[in-house]
Amino acid sequence: MAVFTKLDKNEIEKFLDFYNVGKLEDYHEIIEGIENTNYKIICSGKPYILTVFEKRVRKEDLPFFMDLKLYLNLNNFKCPKPISNKAGKIINTIKNKKAVIISFIDGLKINIPSESDCIEVGKMIGNLHNLTINFNQKRENGLGIKEWKDLYKKCEDSNDEKFAKIIKNLKNEISYLEEFWPKNIPTGIIHADLFKDNIFFKDKKISGVIDFYFSCHHFFLYDICIVINDWCFKENGNVFKNEFFNAIIEGYNSKRKLNNSELTVLNTLLRAAAVRILVTRMHDYIFHPKNAIVIKKDPYEYFNILKWHQNNEIINT
Repeated sequence: MAVFTKLDKNEIEKFLDFYNVGKLEDYHEIIEGIENTNYKIICSGKPYILTVFEKRVRKEDLPFFMDLKLYLNLNNFKCPKPISNKAGKIINTIKNKKAVIISFIDGLKINIPSESDCIEVGKMIGNLHNLTINFNQKRENGLGIKEWKDLYKKCEDSNDEKFAKIIKNLKNEISYLEEFWPKNIPTGIIHADLFKDNIFFKDKKISGVIDFYFSCHHFFLYDICIVINDWCFKENGNVFKNEFFNAIIEGYNSKRKLNNSELTVLNTLLRAAAVRILVTRMHDYIFHPKNAIVIKKDPYEYFNILKWHQNNEIINT
């Protein structure tokens, strides 16, 4: 989450006139994250999230994201529910940008996880994948190798010396991933962005999962790899916690068991998941919008994670 589009009270109230959510009592910006503009709004004593979609989210993908969240809510998966306006529309417009109101998920993110937290996360992902097998829509991954190469080239052309070491390594790494990209492993609809910021806990249990705006049809294993890279490394990506990895896999296998074809390519997809975050962080750091309220994240954390995977295999196959 971030703030790229500034809204005042009057603008939010005019937008809310088209909804049956009550009177605006309070609102504030949410600056965590890097993709869209988000406000927490309190209407007649009840909290909601107002999301304004920025340039990385394509407007033609929005119905997929909304329908996925509605489907998951119907199947008792804990995630925000899109709110329709008085005309029955979910996707609306504010300041010439697409916007939605979604239900508020109570709970807090965990900055320093425990093994039991990791087991819960693994179970949640396995449950999600079992549910999305029956979701009847498909969206291709909009941030695959082709897009990585485009972002990489843009960063390379910027001649930013701060990231010269990363740029040199990434060229060879992307070529490696193109050559050894996995085939014939299980696929389905995945979240594709299950960072600590996007998983809320309450009373030591997951209270909800947010931010489905990278969701797509992809390898189930890719979802797990994104989680492993975020949840199992500490000290800026230099130290790997094997017990956290084992806990995530234990939880996941209790709901959907990974097969041998997936375990064989685990290292490759861990490297791919690291590259995806590395190249987008580097791009967003270099091309940071001047007027945006957003926390820039250090690309070198994911460069360290990538280097770790280049030199280590968690599972020897």
